[in-house]
Amino acid sequence: MQKRVLGKSGLEVSALGFGCMGLNFSYSHALADNDAIRLIRDAFERGVTFFDTAEVYGPFTNEVLVGKALAAVRDEVVIATKFGFDIDPESGRNKGLNSRPAHIRAVAEASLKRLGVDTIDLLYQHRVDPNVPIEDVAGAVKDLIAEGKVRHFGLSEPGAPTLRRAHAVQPVTTLQNEYSLWTRGPETNGILDACKELGIGLVAYSPLGKGFLTGTMSKDTTIGDNDFRKNLPRFSPEAMAANQALVDLLQRIATAKHATPAQIALAWLLAREPWIVPIPGTTKLHRLEENLAAATVELTTADLAEIEQAAAAIRIEGERYPPHLMATIGR
Repeated sequence: MQKRVLGKSGLEVSALGFGCMGLNFSYSHALADNDAIRLIRDAFERGVTFFDTAEVYGPFTNEVLVGKALAAVRDEVVIATKFGFDIDPESGRNKGLNSRPAHIRAVAEASLKRLGVDTIDLLYQHRVDPNVPIEDVAGAVKDLIAEGKVRHFGLSEPGAPTLRRAHAVQPVTTLQNEYSLWTRGPETNGILDACKELGIGLVAYSPLGKGFLTGTMSKDTTIGDNDFRKNLPRFSPEAMAANQALVDLLQRIATAKHATPAQIALAWLLAREPWIVPIPGTTKLHRLEENLAAATVELTTADLAEIEQAAAAIRIEGERYPPHLMATIGR
């Protein structure tokens, strides 16, 4: 597996990471704990050294899985987790955003215990809290870094001005934003420009469009009631029918490359910048192997130009989140 460095930080990770959320959270199919642990270990054995989780996944249980799976190889991997929500420890109910410094410290301490580690390699603010100055958030993480409890600071889905303010207090190692061929906001909202200017990496979550860009979904796909995509506008039958044109484009390129649509989608991201690291997730070993093989797919300048030209003619239908969640990004 190739390695990449996330910006100026020197944080080296595998070119493709593993997003662990879907192992037991958000999708209709959750793996049994032993199967989830096995898949994480399978990823490591195939060269993945970068694993992403969060307290809100479960909540709490995803961190425990990741910690158990990676305990034996702790010094060989980078584990990222996130704070930012006010989760009742008894009921697990998410009461909303909370990035007050005292709460950040409490969440970090709890995450350390669940992960079974002495230091969190990368700690993200999951969403910007409009009620807490970002300078206070960055200061709280700076203190945790000084104490050796955290190594690197990250933000997820901030606005570019907020990123700059945070970075002035505590250097931001990487952002985690949704980025793919059907979610290209970072190219136009100042995020990629800020990353390039400040030397910050970009970790691309949902690089396969939450499964849609794999070519395995269509307007006729039934999405279970307990699958979070059920409530996403982009996964309505009408939107999926309209967005099929993008999958058709990926399939066309994939056929010429003897690859799959998922591999082309990931290879496209890898070709954007050397400091971009996609973190696809899966619950299936053969999909994991398919995703990791994307690192060997080479897209030429002509390939990239063809994709760009064809994609420009496709209008993506549907927002990526419903209104109340769209309101939490880009702050």
